[in-house]
Amino acid sequence: MAGVQTAVALREQGFTGTISLIGAEPHQPYDRPPLSKAVLLGNAEHSAFDVDFDALSVDLQLGREVSGLRAGEHELDTPAGPVPYDVLVIATGAEPITLPGAEGVPGVHLLRTLDDAERLRPVLAKRHRIVVVGAGWIGAEFATAAREAGCEVAVVEAADHPLPGALPAEVAAPMARWYAEAGAELLTGARVTAVEQGAVVVEGGRRLPADAVVVGIGARPATRWLAGSGIDLGPGGAVTADERLRTSLPDVYAVGDCASFPSGRYGRRLLVHHWDNALQGPRTVAAGIVGADTGEGGEPGEIYDPVPYFWSEQFGRFVQYAGHHGAADALLRRGDPDAPSWSALWLLGGVIVAVLTVGRPRDLAQGRRLIEVGARIDPERAADPAVPLKAAVL
Repeated sequence: MAGVQTAVALREQGFTGTISLIGAEPHQPYDRPPLSKAVLLGNAEHSAFDVDFDALSVDLQLGREVSGLRAGEHELDTPAGPVPYDVLVIATGAEPITLPGAEGVPGVHLLRTLDDAERLRPVLAKRHRIVVVGAGWIGAEFATAAREAGCEVAVVEAADHPLPGALPAEVAAPMARWYAEAGAELLTGARVTAVEQGAVVVEGGRRLPADAVVVGIGARPATRWLAGSGIDLGPGGAVTADERLRTSLPDVYAVGDCASFPSGRYGRRLLVHHWDNALQGPRTVAAGIVGADTGEGGEPGEIYDPVPYFWSEQFGRFVQYAGHHGAADALLRRGDPDAPSWSALWLLGGVIVAVLTVGRPRDLAQGRRLIEVGARIDPERAADPAVPLKAAVL
C-alpha cells in the first residue's frame, strides 16, 4: 500500500521523472486487509490493487529483494546487481514475529502475505482443528474466518485479555465473550510452552490438539536489511523519520509500517501499523519530493501528523479506532459493552484524544473530527449514547 500509493501520489502531484517500484514478492502489488477475510475464505480471486502501472509509467520490478543500502553511492544492493537512485522511498512494511520453538514445525503458519493466505485456504476448507496463538487483531480476524469455515478453533493469549497491545483490559475484556458466542475457545493468561506436530502445549501442561497452528503475536518493522546503512533506527527497528517523513540519510524517505514519525498532536513518536497510515503518508512523501511541501517564501509546508485510524471486522462486529489513548487521563463509555454496539472515549484534560467504536460508525466519524480539532467535550453528555458526540462539545 505505502509503496504503490507513493508512486500514485507522485504522478498526481506532477512528478515526471522515472519511478521504479521494487518488491520482493512475485505477485502484482496487493492489498493486505482481504488476506484475513475474503482471500482466506475463497470469496475473492485476488486482492491486487486496481492501479494501471503502465499508464502511470511506473517500472514494476517484482520478485526482486533488496539486501542493502549504500547511501554514499546512492545505490541499493540486490541479487541482480546494484540499483541507483536519486531519491529513495523506503516502504518495506512490517514482518510477523515468529513464536520461539515453532520454527520448522510442520503445520505452523503465519499470516502476512498472499502466499501465507493461499497456504491457509485448504486448511480452512478441510475444517481442521486450529490453534491460534495471539488474540490480537490478526488472531481475532483469522479466528472469525476459521469459524465461518466450520473449523474447531482455540485461541491462546498470554495476556489476561484480548488485544493486549492495543487496548487496556477494562475496554478489551468484554470482547472475550465474542469468541465464545462464535464457538471459539479463548484461553487468556495462557503461555505457550511448546509447539509440536499436532498439538500446542500451554503452561500447566494442557495439550490443545492442532491440525494447524496460526501464529499472530505481532509484527516488527521490516528494516533488518538496512543494517550498516547508517540510517537512524528506533529501539524496535523502525526508521526514525521526521515530521515530513524524511530519514537521517539525504534523499531518503520512509513511509508506512516501517517508519515512526513525531506527532505534535500527541507529543510523542508514533509507529502506526495500520492501513490508513500507509494510504495517507505517501502524499506527504510525494509533496516533499516534488517540492510541494513549502509555503510562501520557501517556508516548510504541512507536516505529517494524522489522527491514526484503524478498523477490524471480527465475530460479526465492525470495530473502529481513531486517535492514540496512551497518555489519556479519563475513559468514558457510551453504551453497554455487552450490547451489540457501544463506544469508548479517551480524554486528556477534558480534550478527546481517542475513540473506539463497535457498530457505531457515526461516533467514529464525529469523534475523529473532534480529535483533529482538539475539541473539549462535556463528559456527562458524551457518556450518553443518545447524544451525538458533536453535540457534546463545550
